[in-house]
Amino acid sequence: MFKVTPNPPESDPTSSHSSLGPEKFHEATERALNYYLKPKQVKPKRDPSADQLFTVLESVDTETLLANLSENLASANAMISDLAFDLKGSRRHVALGIQQVIEVSELLVNRALDIAEPR
Repeated sequence: MFKVTPNPPESDPTSSHSSLGPEKFHEATERALNYYLKPKQVKPKRDPSADQLFTVLESVDTETLLANLSENLASANAMISDLAFDLKGSRRHVALGIQQVIEVSELLVNRALDIAEPR
């Protein structure tokens, strides 16, 4: 038996004859793709405690934070290295252990900086 089916619409959704128009259609598809493929990360708002002296701005990007952390670790490494050479015995071993933790942390931060996408 033959079933009668209607013909598909003659206009393309991206054509100018469409009810949306090419600009509106493009905007709608971009919004849909961004909604599903680039969801916004929700950052919890928290107020600094009364005894908190320093804060980090929420607008600072990850690359800047990692770069500053790397510099802080390098400074701490220099300070503990200087201190370790003035110490003797088990105290020197403790200082050198701290230095090793700092060096490993520097390696991790520098690797994160290497793979971080610049903004």
